[in-house]
Amino acid sequence: MSASGRIFDLREMTVHDGPGIRCTVFFKGCPLSCAWCHNPEGISFEPELMVRAKGCRNCGRCREPCGHPDCAELGRSLGRDRGLGEGRCLHHCPQGLVSRAGEDVTAEALAARMLELGDMLEGGGYTISGGEPLAQGEFLFEFVERLRPSHVAVETSGFAAPEIFREAMRRVDLVILDLKHMDSAAHLAGTGRPNETILRNLDELVASGAEFWVRVPLIPGYNDGAVNLAATARRLEPAAGRVRVELLSYNRLAGAKYGMLGREYRPFFDEAAPAEADLSPFRERGIAAELKR
Repeated sequence: MSASGRIFDLREMTVHDGPGIRCTVFFKGCPLSCAWCHNPEGISFEPELMVRAKGCRNCGRCREPCGHPDCAELGRSLGRDRGLGEGRCLHHCPQGLVSRAGEDVTAEALAARMLELGDMLEGGGYTISGGEPLAQGEFLFEFVERLRPSHVAVETSGFAAPEIFREAMRRVDLVILDLKHMDSAAHLAGTGRPNETILRNLDELVASGAEFWVRVPLIPGYNDGAVNLAATARRLEPAAGRVRVELLSYNRLAGAKYGMLGREYRPFFDEAAPAEADLSPFRERGIAAELKR
């Protein structure tokens, strides 16, 4: 029987998630809770209700009782005590503003869906992002094998058991590692988790001899300073020539989806402050690095 997992998005024809044109699938659930996350529907492992306010006509049709099994299932999973899901129909909204974040699917069915797009992926392949893909290891590994012989990349925070991370390195063609902060206390403050596990996995990736990418989301006043970027560059120096570094400018639309989930976006940093983007610590060490806006 094929392993089952949970996803929350699938995007065709992406060009920023690995080499060439790609199809990217987003696994739901992440052990980190980054304060700047722009895909908050990917944090929880559970299905969630998303309601877009823009375009709502206040017709009330989404609150009319319905007999759809998926609506009832979502209502139960959300919990009636939260007042979400009860009487909320996923199908009645004329504008399509009510949806479920979280689709359960088998690795076999998801791979079949993705492979149908293969002819469009010139020089590219498939990327598995999240959330945190390594948190659904069995589902991930079967899915990767079903995509072969296509090029497969996985984008990960690196927060995973060493044996899972090691197996991911063995199975995929490219690891894209998102690094938030090199200082563990600062990492804990920004993501809810310390970084020792991540750095151990990073060191193993550096020592593996494989080519890989590192992405650093630049958060103003948090991880964009000279000390953190220099520490990142030093850690990556043994992999110079094999690693590509992308410094990602802060996405000022990061908070756009929180209201749809009934949450409030509360960044601890000044969103309007310009983030520093000094590439010299990387270039001085022979590491290819660029600023992505």
